[in-house]
Amino acid sequence: MAETSIEWTDATWNPVAGCSIMSAGCTNCYAMRMAARLEAMGVEKYADLTRKSGGRAKWTGALYLDEKALSIPKGWVKPRNVFVNSMSDLFHPGVPVPFIRKVWDVMSQTPRHTYQILTKRPDRMAEVLTAGFDILPNVWLGASVEDGRVLHRLDDLREVPASVRFVSFEPLIGSVAAGSLDHIQWAIVGGESGPRARSMDPSWVDEIFDMCSDAGTAFFFKQWGGWNKKAAGRSYRGRTWEEMPSASI
Repeated sequence: MAETSIEWTDATWNPVAGCSIMSAGCTNCYAMRMAARLEAMGVEKYADLTRKSGGRAKWTGALYLDEKALSIPKGWVKPRNVFVNSMSDLFHPGVPVPFIRKVWDVMSQTPRHTYQILTKRPDRMAEVLTAGFDILPNVWLGASVEDGRVLHRLDDLREVPASVRFVSFEPLIGSVAAGSLDHIQWAIVGGESGPRARSMDPSWVDEIFDMCSDAGTAFFFKQWGGWNKKAAGRSYRGRTWEEMPSASI
């Protein structure tokens, strides 16, 4: 576990490490860069998960299933919001269903924590979870949507059995105005950050804000992003937006 500066959560928990590039939103993935740094520091968990290509780290597609990490949340006394697998995707096709079941069991046994699971593969999330997994009120399930080319993920997400469904529009690199937030309780919006950050058009944020208003979806504005995200700030329409969802069961 690591305390985190991610604005919408309190801590990260990584029972899986490693991933593979899925779509345009993955191009400048911070987790690829971080995994390469951790491997260079000698952290065994991250060995061979990335390779150098074009002067940057990219996922190899290899995964590390960390059995030892499974029990970590049981030792946290204070309730917290926990981002599950900030360094991977729990619903990557390389993660076996029995291992997902182990993660589910830990979350079930620690109802004091709220777990936030984000995937670029909500189709597999729906397929796995509709096959005998309980809906846990302390588990929020979400999908990443970076532009209009992957709006089908919203439809896949609506098929996921969950107490809270959420979408992360980060990095937002294109308009998603053709999408719908019906039956999705929370939307996070953020521009890409870092040295190769792609810009975010403010009109794209306006579109999502209106979608949230129409659907009754909580709106969380994470950042404008850019090379210096702190300088760009988090203010939207003259204020900070940190709305949170309510469980539906």
